[in-house]
Amino acid sequence: MASLQASGLISSSRVCSSKRINAAISVPKLPRIRFPVPKTQSTNLVEDLILRNGFTNTISIEKSVTLPRIDEEPFVNSSTSKATAKLYAILEAVADRVEMHKNVGEQRDNWNKLLLNSINMITLTATTMAGVAATGEEGVPLLALKLGSTLLFIAATGMLFIMNKIQPSQLAEEQRNATKLFRQLQSQIQTTLALYDPTELDVKDALEKVLALDKAYPLPLLGKMIEKFPAKFEPAVWWPNTKNFQRNSKRSGNNGWSEGLEQEMREVIEVIKGKDTEDYMRLGNLVLKINKVLAISGPLLTGIAAAGSAFVGNSPWAAIVAVAAGALATTVNTFEHAVQVGMVVEMYRNCAGFLSLLDESIESTLEEADFDRREDGEIFEMMVALQLGRSTSELRDLAQKSSYSSIEGTTIDEFASKLF
Repeated sequence: MASLQASGLISSSRVCSSKRINAAISVPKLPRIRFPVPKTQSTNLVEDLILRNGFTNTISIEKSVTLPRIDEEPFVNSSTSKATAKLYAILEAVADRVEMHKNVGEQRDNWNKLLLNSINMITLTATTMAGVAATGEEGVPLLALKLGSTLLFIAATGMLFIMNKIQPSQLAEEQRNATKLFRQLQSQIQTTLALYDPTELDVKDALEKVLALDKAYPLPLLGKMIEKFPAKFEPAVWWPNTKNFQRNSKRSGNNGWSEGLEQEMREVIEVIKGKDTEDYMRLGNLVLKINKVLAISGPLLTGIAAAGSAFVGNSPWAAIVAVAAGALATTVNTFEHAVQVGMVVEMYRNCAGFLSLLDESIESTLEEADFDRREDGEIFEMMVALQLGRSTSELRDLAQKSSYSSIEGTTIDEFASKLF
């Protein structure tokens, strides 16, 4: 019995000890709380944000990404020259002008559409009222129709005068050309930055081109608007008067130039002057005269219609004059602004200007006696050919035809440009 009691005590003591061990193991651990250590005034901005938002339990400050401090100097590439920085500033200004001219061009194209529709509706309404008034009898209704028709014709006359003065279709074409030319200048500056080490001469050349374009295609209407009806048709000029800057070539020898290439360029100039430029000047003068006649005829016809509608009921011819003049005014206005005759004038100005620029570029290159200061001959030939819509072989064939025509005393029957 005694042994059994002893064994029972031993087993009970083991059970109790095992219970104590299990109890000790099952006791949960207290959470480890990390208190943020206060930082000095030089604490990084990223560290301050981490501490304030309470992410110190999950994100370690020591392992966070190191970012530049606000009070530190911005990184400046020591190899970036002052001329390069200026050229980038000009590039930003050019990009801004591209956007401005694009938006203004869209706005003025909307002017043309809205004014055309509004004036035509006013003119047709007034014409209808004048015709109805002619069929009525004397009294208040007749007076109301006569007065309404006359006022509408007068309003149409004033609106047509303003519309024909500013030529919205021509204004829109000016801004489209300006957008294209500023984009072209933008690509030229980007090419300079990508391929060369810019100098102050590059900066001066780019700045002069920007100012020349601003002068050639002004944004405001009052005071600076291009004259829409000049006494003589003139090509557009959007390049500076100074000679274009050209880098010294690193190519040995004659820099790709030869006597045959120079003669080829001279023959191309002769074709451009004798055929293309002359043709565009002739067509430009013709379209300008047509536009002048249409611009005068529209307000004149609505004015005659206003005078005729005022005498409807007093004379049988008054209604005929009012209705006929109103119908003709609508037709003239539609032809002038729906066909966009002003836009055609500006297109011819731009094409003639493009040919003049190409002519000046070739002549100034040939006048340069130092071959190293010229553009590479092969590249220059390719650029001239592409601007005329030809391959280099087609350009050489054109020069040969021009040479044969000069020898035979005949006129070449081919234009230099195939693009327009």
